[in-house]
Amino acid sequence: MSAKILDGKALAHSIRQTIKKRVEERKSTGQRAPGLAVILVGDDPASEIYVRNKRKACDEVGFVSRSFDLPASTSEAELLALIRDLNADQAIDGILVQSPLPAHIDEETVIETIQTDKDVDGFHPYNIGRLAVRKPVLRSCTPKGVMRLLETTGIDLHGKEAVIVGASNIVGRPMALELLLAGATVTVTHRFTRDLEAHVRRAEVLVVAVGKPGIVRGEWIRPGAIVIDVGINRLPEGRLVGDVDFDAASQRAAAITPVPGGVGPMTIAMLLENTLEAAARH
Repeated sequence: MSAKILDGKALAHSIRQTIKKRVEERKSTGQRAPGLAVILVGDDPASEIYVRNKRKACDEVGFVSRSFDLPASTSEAELLALIRDLNADQAIDGILVQSPLPAHIDEETVIETIQTDKDVDGFHPYNIGRLAVRKPVLRSCTPKGVMRLLETTGIDLHGKEAVIVGASNIVGRPMALELLLAGATVTVTHRFTRDLEAHVRRAEVLVVAVGKPGIVRGEWIRPGAIVIDVGINRLPEGRLVGDVDFDAASQRAAAITPVPGGVGPMTIAMLLENTLEAAARH
């Protein structure tokens, strides 16, 4: 079996074009363009690339993008004061603080300081809680993007065995809630899980988000499964790979995401979609 490649780059492009059209329609009726504030603290090279891509995407769809590049020495109090100012700014619909943050800044405090209706990353406990009680508002971008990719496969998730490898607050846990909402039977594996292979082998839908190249071996994949690889890892020679052994897995899966070009572009597209939705509510 040769798996269908789930092209997140192409789907994200289509979504961005739809968002661009909706922004133009808003402006044609006298409404302002959505505004997104992106805050970067420090000079982490990977974070700088992510932030640059997000700002570029904002420009592409016609958003107003406000950039705040702060030194690593920025105190937690200074960052929280900036967030509160942006909370009060009526021209800003979304606030994004790029992680990781310097060690002296508590990430959870930062997330909880962002106004819930401007939490376009979908990380605030309020928004996670809304998803948990099946009344989502702003949804975590990566899991939301995964759900959109799954829609393209035509799969009916009701009753399907879904296995998530990784239980992070950013991907694993909200991903479990998304799949539960879609009617799947969900197992979440983590660092204390015994016999990871056995869980992976029974997955009809597999989502892997750990950040360890090759943690899921290709021969573990259930024939006909849908495999979503969220991990992105740079090997010593510079090549980017996911958490799943792609070559072997693609011979068993029905559909699989590539790395790069799978989930990554969808995360940014969902960030833009969330910001547009926040602007509509505001």
